[in-house]
Amino acid sequence: MSLRIVHYNEPVLRKKGEKVAKFDPAFARLANEMIETMHAAAGIGLAAQQVGRPLMLCVADLRDTEAAFTWTLDGARPPRELFMPLVFANPEVTVTPGTPETVYEEGCLSFPKIRGDVARRDAIAVTFQDERGVPHTLTCDGLLARCIQHEVDHLHGVLFIDRMDKKTRAAVEEAVKALAKETRAAAKKPL
Repeated sequence: MSLRIVHYNEPVLRKKGEKVAKFDPAFARLANEMIETMHAAAGIGLAAQQVGRPLMLCVADLRDTEAAFTWTLDGARPPRELFMPLVFANPEVTVTPGTPETVYEEGCLSFPKIRGDVARRDAIAVTFQDERGVPHTLTCDGLLARCIQHEVDHLHGVLFIDRMDKKTRAAVEEAVKALAKETRAAAKKPL
């Protein structure tokens, strides 16, 4: 079942997620519904805040991207098809020492049709638990590292527009304000 994706200016997007403590069938179902929602929206990542749930939970799937990136999962390098889509519960990101920042155009499912350049570190390690609570460590670079950083930012109430430099943010400001206005108007409509 696809979930409703929350758009910019809904308060839940600014809420820090609660730590996931219970890895039960309901949690696994939520993770699977988030993956379905991400796929239906043609996204590569989705955070729980984006479906109205302030939890430390996000998902990612880069199997269909052409982007080059490297990874190791728990010290091995399984094919993408074997470990994606990924479910990240309680993720903690560490930047690989000496890693440069790269600038890349990002979008966000909570900001339809709004894109802008964002600088992020190119290589990270992330410790997390999967939908069953099993701990893992993933090291990666490129688009996978960027996607994870973007989604983990959501878990802390940080949005990609917050990471844009002033010039980039100014270029999208009118569209962001229009989206905020649409979101406010939609919230006032009776269900």
